[in-house]
Amino acid sequence: MHTRWPELRKQCLITEDEQILALNKPAGISVTGERHDTDIVELAAAAGETLYPVHRIDKVTSGMVLLAKELPAHGELTRQFNKRTAAKAYLAVVESGGLPERGVIELPLSVGRKNRIRIAAPRESIRRDGDRWLVDERDVLAGKNYPSITEFATVTDTGTHTVLALRPITGRRHQIRVHLAWIGYAIVGDPLFDKSGTFDRTYLHSWRLGLDASWRTPPRLDLEAEPGADFWALGGITSDPEALLNDARKAMSPATTTHD
Repeated sequence: MHTRWPELRKQCLITEDEQILALNKPAGISVTGERHDTDIVELAAAAGETLYPVHRIDKVTSGMVLLAKELPAHGELTRQFNKRTAAKAYLAVVESGGLPERGVIELPLSVGRKNRIRIAAPRESIRRDGDRWLVDERDVLAGKNYPSITEFATVTDTGTHTVLALRPITGRRHQIRVHLAWIGYAIVGDPLFDKSGTFDRTYLHSWRLGLDASWRTPPRLDLEAEPGADFWALGGITSDPEALLNDARKAMSPATTTHD
């Protein structure tokens, strides 16, 4: 992707202060560290701006990216991700069919061949118990695995596609993508799991982020990155995006969480 940093910065800016820069990243550009690829941190550095990524989202994912301008702020913010106190929410589009109004996916992850993330259990051992997807402990494969939990709520269903709001309680690599795919609802356009090849983007969006920020008054960052028109264009979802976002905000409020 041939992009000039000043243009990208201006186009994608959500907010900034003396310590942080928050961007609404388009799908198709990396945050940092991708081999043979130009990324946001590299583009900024080439233009004379040093940024430290607080977290990462996949290249194929659009939405919220938080970057620190100073190392003390970077440390303060990344510690909250490590301690799982950062509040995160995503939006995704999957094919319609059988998902409940709310659900919890509790499936451990492991790293398989070629560094691919997978569920740490045979696919056939995944079972649904009410609105929870899980595997019995005896079915978890030997070796290193990582307990992983994703909450979701159905925002709207067009009859062909469903918009989900999701909260990754744990923040594992590819967690949402793998969890949804292994219960039979791969994210539309996901190159890892949707092999139809008929979509020009992956319909996963990093939507909301909440962290403590000691240098601000009040000492809090509560950020939201609205999806672009390309996200809503699928399956007739474009009728009233703001109403859908309001429904998603209600679904993701702490009072309505489904996780114990």
